[in-house]
Amino acid sequence: MNQQPSSAFVAASWVALGIGIVGYLIGLWNAEMALNEKGYYFTVLMYGLFSVISLQKSVRDKLENIPVTAIYYSLSWFSTILTIVLLTVGLWNATLLPSEKGFYAFAFLLALFGAIAVQKNTRDSQKGNN
Repeated sequence: MNQQPSSAFVAASWVALGIGIVGYLIGLWNAEMALNEKGYYFTVLMYGLFSVISLQKSVRDKLENIPVTAIYYSLSWFSTILTIVLLTVGLWNATLLPSEKGFYAFAFLLALFGAIAVQKNTRDSQKGNN
């Protein structure tokens, strides 16, 4: 039996994704750092969003006995971990205030959580409609 996600959870997931992405991007826009640094943090965010969606899909596929190649499954995990490591190393070495570093870290993690939840809700909603 597949349960549809509640409207409240769907809304909360989209809000988390939106706040995480928009907050992170506003922080980048207002940051006093070189354009190449902004590009690095933007790329890490985009790669992170893609990797967690891919990871959520591959984990869910495996749970539902939908074939997933070992290389894709492993690459999804590796990519997700790599984005977190890349952000951590970038922030560790950045000349930012500790509060700014924390802001980027939490906005990033909120965006990743939101992306996973939105992907889950989308999949659950599609399963319920079939």
